[in-house]
Amino acid sequence: MVAKQKMLAVSGLLSGAIVWGLIWYPYRLLGEAGISGALSSLLTYLVAVALGLMLFPAAFERIRHAGWMALLIGFSAGWTNLAYVLAIIQGEVMRVLLLFYLSPFWTVILARLLLREKTGAAGYGVISLSLAGAVVMLWRPEFGLPLPQNQAEWLALSAGLMFALSNVLARKANDLDIQIKSLSIWIGVGLLSLLPVLWAPSVAHPLAALAWQGWLWLLFIGAAIFGVTLTVQFGLSHTAANQAIVIFLFELVVAAISSYFLAGECMTLQEWLGGAMIVAASLFSGKLEQQHDGN
Repeated sequence: MVAKQKMLAVSGLLSGAIVWGLIWYPYRLLGEAGISGALSSLLTYLVAVALGLMLFPAAFERIRHAGWMALLIGFSAGWTNLAYVLAIIQGEVMRVLLLFYLSPFWTVILARLLLREKTGAAGYGVISLSLAGAVVMLWRPEFGLPLPQNQAEWLALSAGLMFALSNVLARKANDLDIQIKSLSIWIGVGLLSLLPVLWAPSVAHPLAALAWQGWLWLLFIGAAIFGVTLTVQFGLSHTAANQAIVIFLFELVVAAISSYFLAGECMTLQEWLGGAMIVAASLFSGKLEQQHDGN
């Protein structure tokens, strides 16, 4: 039974990696149709909320009493998803993902602060390797310090930070069930996506001219997000956070292949080297978690 549960958990995380490694493409198609990232995020997560309301309405009553932890999960996961969508529309797919997967660095720090997990020499090695990978990937002598050079890259960096935070919070909030956590995420993304739309209502004008294919994409993405959020939350509930990051790395493979064939994007040798260092840090963080579990 335990082995079956573990297999289902890994399958849930892999499904999330596949979906998020491909979802950039329909979001970009919507962007080309004039639908901003904030608006498309708002509409797709409203679809997820609507499906949740239909399939488990009682959870909407329970979430009102879920407390501040549900709010924190909703905000952190909400920013993760919104910033990811905005970054993936504006930036290069692989650079966005590789910056996103600085998560091991953030996870080690946040686990220490929020879960009181001690960081040994190996933990600091994960931090150093992640940072070194980011420096290698982003280093441009003509730009000076190796910092993200555009809005998309800063969004990707912040999304990785919030992804780590949401994983650590999900581990801490083991009293909340999967439905509550999923609802917190969908509502959190919806509310955060609503703010830029309210700030500039004109971004909603292209909806009037959106073809039926665009509306189908919105419904399809929303349904996919609904399903994958539930499966990923199940996976996170039965898999340690750092091990989950290792499984999520499959997203890089999916994104690399899809961005090459669908967008014609290629990475330089320098970017591949920095990305490999970030991937190595994630893999090593999974080993650390296995050693911790075995002690």
